[in-house]
Amino acid sequence: MSIELIIGLGVPLVLVIIGKIVGSTIERRHFESIAEREARFSNQPAFTTKQFAEPAPIRSAELASGSVVVSVDHFKRFVSGFRMLLGGEVRSYATLIDRARREAVLRMKESRPDADAYINTRLETSTISSTSGDEGMGTIEVLAYGTAVHYDRAP
Repeated sequence: MSIELIIGLGVPLVLVIIGKIVGSTIERRHFESIAEREARFSNQPAFTTKQFAEPAPIRSAELASGSVVVSVDHFKRFVSGFRMLLGGEVRSYATLIDRARREAVLRMKESRPDADAYINTRLETSTISSTSGDEGMGTIEVLAYGTAVHYDRAP
């Protein structure tokens, strides 16, 4: 084997391995952060319905929104390339979408942290950029928005 062949195959392989290690570490830390922040907001539910049985009269309401832009790491892009050839669910993107949705909802709640509940919550997902050609998704944005309500409290 020539040195050129080893370098030609080795460099991309090393980059994919580094992408897997770094991407997994970043993703794991982000999920840990999300879990901690979700625990802080666990008593402030987000409902998708416009109307529900309020526990008390509503004192005020205001718009709450949060968005996040997440990029696909090289390892997931590499793995998804095989899945796109063979067809089927692209599981490597499932955690990316889950992370983005949960983060957007948290940012929505953090925009109005004193709300008692968030009603009519909606999520919008869009692709911001694509990789070259038809290789797949590069960056996505998730926008979460809803109505932050504050209940009247009995004296």
